[in-house]
Amino acid sequence: MAGEAVADGGVGLGHAVALLTAGVIAAPVFLRLGLGSVLGYLAAGLAIGPYGLRVISDPEAILHVAELGVVMFLFLIGLEMRPAKLWALRRDIFGLGFAHVLACGAILTAIGVAWGLPWQAALIAALGFALSSTAVIMKMLADAGESSSPAGQRAVAILLFEDLSIVPLLALVAVLASFVGGDAAPTQPWWQSAGLAIAAIAGVFALGRWALNPLFALLARSGAREVMTAAALLVVLGAALAMDWGGLSMAMGAFLAGVLLSESSFRHQLEADVEPFRGLLLGLFFMSVGMSLNVPLVLSDWRIIALGVVVFMAAQGLAVYGVARAFKADHSEALQRAAHFAQGGEFAFVLYAAALAAGVIDARIASIMTAIVILSMALAPLVVMAQRRLAPKAETSLDGVEEARDLTGRVLFIGFGRFAQVVSQTLLARGVDISLIETDVEMIKAAANFGFKVYYGDGARLDVLRASGAETAEAILICVDKPETTDRIVALVKSEFPHAKIFARSFDRGHSMRLVKAGVDYQLRELLESSLTFSGAVLRDLGFSDIEIAETIEEVRERDAERFEMQLAGGIEAGRGLFRNNTTTPQPTPFTVPRREGRALNPEAEDLIGEAEEA
Repeated sequence: MAGEAVADGGVGLGHAVALLTAGVIAAPVFLRLGLGSVLGYLAAGLAIGPYGLRVISDPEAILHVAELGVVMFLFLIGLEMRPAKLWALRRDIFGLGFAHVLACGAILTAIGVAWGLPWQAALIAALGFALSSTAVIMKMLADAGESSSPAGQRAVAILLFEDLSIVPLLALVAVLASFVGGDAAPTQPWWQSAGLAIAAIAGVFALGRWALNPLFALLARSGAREVMTAAALLVVLGAALAMDWGGLSMAMGAFLAGVLLSESSFRHQLEADVEPFRGLLLGLFFMSVGMSLNVPLVLSDWRIIALGVVVFMAAQGLAVYGVARAFKADHSEALQRAAHFAQGGEFAFVLYAAALAAGVIDARIASIMTAIVILSMALAPLVVMAQRRLAPKAETSLDGVEEARDLTGRVLFIGFGRFAQVVSQTLLARGVDISLIETDVEMIKAAANFGFKVYYGDGARLDVLRASGAETAEAILICVDKPETTDRIVALVKSEFPHAKIFARSFDRGHSMRLVKAGVDYQLRELLESSLTFSGAVLRDLGFSDIEIAETIEEVRERDAERFEMQLAGGIEAGRGLFRNNTTTPQPTPFTVPRREGRALNPEAEDLIGEAEEA
């Protein structure tokens, strides 16, 4: 059966197994190598495609299904983009986005004409490459956690305009066909195409605004979980199909549906239902792109294609950087955007196919440009990785912020995040003079709004510690959230300011062990006490008395301390017998007040037990 599918170019069960196997192997390997999952999927597709092991001979069949991954990806992005937020981005979409496409298209067209292409072919080749890959860029932004940042939102705005651009660009192909004597005359007037597009948008908007919430409410009352999943897929695919009928991008339809449902009470349910399909199909999309790379063509025209990839990516990157700077982006953001957008995208395949059918470009140009686009998509993750590693770090603006200088506090705080803010309250309540330094400028400015004077300073530098008063401070509180930074500061303080008591925030047990061995006077795992307090509240709600809760918490605290002492002596695996778990049936420990000879309880536990006994 699988063999018959191979012969006629179809896709059978064996091909599905091959696709899943290739993706499951390649994606983790490339992630482990630090190259990103996108490049892994592209390599997997190339390996099993018609120009690799030939497991699959018809990548187009996969691509048609896998494009739904991009559709669902845009739907999930739309769910995060509320209408008010989208409206706030309108200037970026139609201003920045238009300037982006115009600048990239103009520069690449000039390169194509200089290369000897007819101006019509050069224009289509350029505009196809200017429409960068939504799937690749959004995946890289999401993996880096930058899709919701201001810079990420501006990138999303550009991608949205590029999605909208495919309609007028396809109309442009028909116009250019008349200049070259092509056969593809427009099948309908431009105003009719525009009318269909507007009608499709209006239809999706009307259904999303007035029909979807009542529909999901009705389905939720039925209690059929699988029906809700089917309805979620129906919304995504139905909106995509409506946009496709209107001559627009399917991804744009899914995005619009997501925006309309972003304020729905069923938003999180929809997100959970669609997410598994999105991840799987998006991986298939990248693999199908890898399969589509015509290796014999690349080998026969490798000089032209290699030069084209370098020139087009470099020229587009420069154009993107220039537009970003013209729109007031700083150097760091402009460089990052140039690295992300220096590539072609999936819309180029649609545009080149239409231009080939219309006679605007010939088959060889279409094949070469398609290969250039695919290779640029494959190289994009490497370009972004190089940009992140090699680009100089942005200089921190200290406008409105004072650097640490001649501080004299009795206690020096290094780091003033949430942990340190709570710690400071007890000291300030007793009138202790404190000095505060922090490296996060935004945190310093936010703290100023609450009346805190926080100075800018890196506690891992000796000169900053001296300027912050470490030589005279009685205690130095290291409250940063990076264990390696804490370790460096501890070593520096122990070496240069041995008189100061060191109190350190610890990340986990292993970090606590390192801090004790480094000689700190006190360390506390950041979640220990809050976790015990939290568990006490749970026990209270379950009906246990205050005295039982106090005894239990103190017993857990003592067992934890005993286990920690054993780990200091024997390593992180020591003392495992003291750790309760839910896979064995340990003998219960009698609940007795742990008032041992010569050893006092934790004051909070002592007070709690006392209050309970008095009651």
